[in-house]
Amino acid sequence: MRDDLQGLDISHEQLQELTNLPVNNKLIIITDTIGRFYQQLLKKAQAAEIGTLVFLGLAISLCIYLLIKLSSWVSLMILILWVGGIAQTGLYFIWKQKNKILHQNVTSSLRILLNDVERYNSVIKAIDINDQIEDVGNLGVGIQERETVLAGLKLTRDDLVRAIKTERILRENKSFIITNADLFTNNLATLASMQVNEEATEHGRLLNEALQISLDVQHEMKRLQNNS
Repeated sequence: MRDDLQGLDISHEQLQELTNLPVNNKLIIITDTIGRFYQQLLKKAQAAEIGTLVFLGLAISLCIYLLIKLSSWVSLMILILWVGGIAQTGLYFIWKQKNKILHQNVTSSLRILLNDVERYNSVIKAIDINDQIEDVGNLGVGIQERETVLAGLKLTRDDLVRAIKTERILRENKSFIITNADLFTNNLATLASMQVNEEATEHGRLLNEALQISLDVQHEMKRLQNNS
């Protein structure tokens, strides 16, 4: 990803921090984690020197030999499976509890904003893929007026972050409205003034996508204030 795109997307970690909700809650499967660790170890081993590979091979062979020779290896395997089962059960209940918290607190407004974030991140990803295609020699696919496009996306990002902060404040303080000019002042007018009528061009399409997301966010912010 090029430097001018770095930090422009809204990550899952940032979303969880902004919403104070487990919006990206996934069930951790121990076997999948072990599998990923094994794949990473295998990749490192493939890139390692021959001496390191020989050492790892001997170490693994010794561990397997000792495991087979031990009279209690069956008990050890049972213990490992038992501990793994308990750990997986604990992870399941943690995942289920987080899901419960999310379903109890998520609002329709937040769902709309999360969808807008997904659309916004998709635009960033599309630009990144286009850049990769250009970097391998396809110079004709470069985005026209790149700085203007990125400026529009930055304004859109600011509006999305501001709207999510606003939704959280209203959600966590249902008894009254927090009036904060910094949160409710957005850059929609600035974005709209960029003249994005050239929908047929790539930069025009991207800017119009950013503008549409900002319009959705602006509408949602007004609805949030009215409902509260």
